[in-house]
Amino acid sequence: MTIHGSLFNEFKEKQTQDPFALQNKKLLRIDMRYGEVWARTGSMVAYQGDVRFVNKGSGGIGKMLKAAATGEGVKMMQCSGSGELFVADEASEIQIMYLENDALSVNGANVLAFSNSIQWDIHRIQARGATMTGGLYNVSLRGTGYVAVTTKGDPIALDVASSPTFADAQAVVLWTSGVSMDIRVDTGGLGSMIRGGTGELLQMAFGGQGYVLVQPSESVPQGGHQSGGQTPGGMLGQFMQ
Repeated sequence: MTIHGSLFNEFKEKQTQDPFALQNKKLLRIDMRYGEVWARTGSMVAYQGDVRFVNKGSGGIGKMLKAAATGEGVKMMQCSGSGELFVADEASEIQIMYLENDALSVNGANVLAFSNSIQWDIHRIQARGATMTGGLYNVSLRGTGYVAVTTKGDPIALDVASSPTFADAQAVVLWTSGVSMDIRVDTGGLGSMIRGGTGELLQMAFGGQGYVLVQPSESVPQGGHQSGGQTPGGMLGQFMQ
């Protein structure tokens, strides 16, 4: 029998020599010939060749202790072998970057994959006078190698040096090194009109030199993202510079 139509030609695997490449906006192709990678646990959708997976949980004793203390974590798996690995996360858009002795601070919910040469750690973000029931945590990624993150929709990259920059904490995907970040809690006002009238709005204020990436959607944890604010406008010092 013969199958007619463009399906198998239109969606055929793209041939590329890049270690990280987009098969399409929502599917990442990783060439395993370039060495081991870290990928979000459960993100594998397919692979060809001999690819092996080791679930590392939150990655090492130190990171596991942090995850236990904060109630949050970033579950990763270490991938090795040969062939091609395809990863995705609930059909979210994927953005690829190459770090050259640089650093990023990424929302843990947006981390998809990165080269084994990248050093990573989990950092809890806290607001003075506010307890975030769903948690707010970031992953610092440092070194040289590829990084892939997910966004809900096409993001916008804001140059924080050009003007004071503020964003909803649940819409922020990442910021680059050289960017300073403060957290403040706004009770009433604008916050009372957002997400069903929570009465609070957790904002991130950015300064310094670099970019903050914001997605057109809010990753609100189950049950809300904050409660118990006592100090309107409370500020937290720089998280990563």
